[in-house]
Amino acid sequence: MSAVSRPPRIGVTTALAIALTVFEAAWTLIGLGHVWTQPWIGWIPTVGLPALAAYGCRQVFLRADLGEATRRFWRSLSHACAILTVAEFSYGYDALHGPVPTQDVSARTIALLGLVVFVLIWALMRLPTWQRSRGDWLRFALDAGVLLITCGGLLWTYWLHTGAQWTAENSATISVCALAMIALITMVKVIFGGFAELDRRALHILSVGIALSGGSGALAPAFEGRPYLSSAAVAVPLATVAVVLAAARQGRAPLGLPADRPHRHRVSLLPYLAVAAMSTTLVVTEWDDSPQNATIAICVAAITALVVTRQVSASRDNTRLLATVDANLSRLRDYQAELDHQINHDALTGVANRARFAELVSARLAAAEPFHVAMLDLDDFKVINDRLGHGTGDALLRTISRRLQDALGPHDTVARQGGDEFTLLLTGRADEAVSQLLREVLEQVQKPVEMAGRALEPQVSIGITAAHEGDTPEELIRRADVAMYSAKTSGGGRRTWFDPIMDQLADADAKLAADLRTALVRDELFLHYQPIVELPHGRLAGVEALVRWRHPEHGLVSPGVFIPLAERNGYIVELGRWILHEAVRQTAEWEREYGANAPEKVSVNISARQLREPGFVDEVAALLRSSGIDPHRLVAEVTETAVLGTGEALDAVRALHALGLRIALDDFGTGQSSLSLLVDCPVKVLKVDKSFVDGVTGSTAQAVIVDGLIGITEGLRIEAVAEGVETADQAYRLHKMGYRLAQGFHFARPMPASDIELLLSISTSGKVDNLH
Repeated sequence: MSAVSRPPRIGVTTALAIALTVFEAAWTLIGLGHVWTQPWIGWIPTVGLPALAAYGCRQVFLRADLGEATRRFWRSLSHACAILTVAEFSYGYDALHGPVPTQDVSARTIALLGLVVFVLIWALMRLPTWQRSRGDWLRFALDAGVLLITCGGLLWTYWLHTGAQWTAENSATISVCALAMIALITMVKVIFGGFAELDRRALHILSVGIALSGGSGALAPAFEGRPYLSSAAVAVPLATVAVVLAAARQGRAPLGLPADRPHRHRVSLLPYLAVAAMSTTLVVTEWDDSPQNATIAICVAAITALVVTRQVSASRDNTRLLATVDANLSRLRDYQAELDHQINHDALTGVANRARFAELVSARLAAAEPFHVAMLDLDDFKVINDRLGHGTGDALLRTISRRLQDALGPHDTVARQGGDEFTLLLTGRADEAVSQLLREVLEQVQKPVEMAGRALEPQVSIGITAAHEGDTPEELIRRADVAMYSAKTSGGGRRTWFDPIMDQLADADAKLAADLRTALVRDELFLHYQPIVELPHGRLAGVEALVRWRHPEHGLVSPGVFIPLAERNGYIVELGRWILHEAVRQTAEWEREYGANAPEKVSVNISARQLREPGFVDEVAALLRSSGIDPHRLVAEVTETAVLGTGEALDAVRALHALGLRIALDDFGTGQSSLSLLVDCPVKVLKVDKSFVDGVTGSTAQAVIVDGLIGITEGLRIEAVAEGVETADQAYRLHKMGYRLAQGFHFARPMPASDIELLLSISTSGKVDNLH
């Protein structure tokens, strides 16, 4: 429910000031027809009102929530009102200290009043809006001169020259009126120049009060012959009650700067009004002197009016031209701001880009301030791109970037390095606080998100490092990247701090990767073949080609070590090409030697990088033609993550199937499995991962999945191969479930081609028909 707006309550200071003003107005009006025997009573409000105004201004100054410029103005105005209190006390003393009341004003009082005007002008000129150019100050001085000359001329023409004796006797009053006029000029220029941080209505109230106070000097002749009255009884209440009301308005005003308004080129009306007034006065004064003088005066006034009209027309044209220039400059500034943003920010996510991040890190390093750098990478992001399309991938990146910004503090920075990598600049935290923050970041970023009609659960890996003296942005990002890769290889979905030993491991990996590139030349790579058997008797049904590496220093290097290395450095394409050529060569040799008894299936693992390699399918077709083997005998084993979606990898798989190769889906169930893949991809063999086979002998979820998969494959007419069979009990249970093909250490380990040939020879001779 919205609150009901209520009119602002009048404070005690405001109420008392209004009451004193009303009293002084009544006292003055009654005094025009009545002689006051106690004139000092009329001076009480003229002293009390400035004191109340000083108090009200001070209350505004004491508000610490206001801007510095605003508080400074009200403090100066409080000082001016305090000086005015003393000046009015002096003015009253001048009027009442003699045996009879008088309207004389001493030099002391005039000096105090002049000081009041000076402080007021100083306060106004110090406002931020008046930090202007020399040209602005020159125009202000010219306008002030025009107004003073015009007002002086009009006063002389219509008033002073007709009462020379009064003028001589009241020169001090005229001086006070001149001071008030100067204050009025200043206020008008500030009103038209801008409002700085002051409340606009408060400044309007001030301007009206000072204008009325300055104009009240024209009432001085009305007090002639009434020494118990003074023009101060009108001027001071008008000015000071306006100050009290303005201070009250400022105290109620909302915090913050006023809303920006379009800049307008204002035309000062003061010179034109002055010309009009003096031209009219000239015609009036010359009208009765002689027709000749009147005619000349009229011509001068008419010419002046035409010149002014021409000047106004030219000024309006200039104003329109300046408005057009301002609009163009504003658009240019907007374009520049947009260009600066594009240069320093990522176009897709809107966060800082790589270059901007390096600048911020360099600035932190130069300032020698402690901070941390973290590298964040989405695990299996390519799978999402291939499976759901790049549009979904882009949407996920935008979501991740928003979550990162929400999770970090206002002084932290999120940047996109490229692809699915983000860097974080974390400031002002100890290591423990950074660990806690990144724990929360992981929780926030890895929350499920609905995209493309699917619930995705993004998983990220984070590497963190602390900045040290002598670091560079490149070195910090490198260390964070090394730590992030360690988190990724440890399973992903976690954060890891950089440790110097990681560099040693990375160097070892780099050396091993370099050795791998020369392994083919040095004839260190060779193939082993693991039998695929029929259940339950264990007869040989096929083999899977597996690469091995005998390093001259390290001996046999596990495929779990060097295959990921080849994947990361791109050598997997060349390595895969050699494996395929060697497997096809061996298959052709077996066909020639054993004919129909040769292995029915020779499975070769094809990497995702190979499938995306241009010309890969054509290379396979040429290899089949040159070898002369039956394409149906060759089985291309691909992982489900390599062919998810409808990308180029899936197109390559379909092209291989069109060549006559059988397609096997390897490690099914370990990735982001989708049964729809069995329909989209021309799968002929489904290899059930060892992680499911391990639990087949118990009442586990894995056993349920294995049991369910055999029903699906039979319905789709797909062969199912159980991987990693290590015990007779597992083989028995798999056969009972309906599996007819299996491989694993229970039947045979990977072996050289010569051992496979021995098995083929024994099988051909009829001496044995199984492997266990």
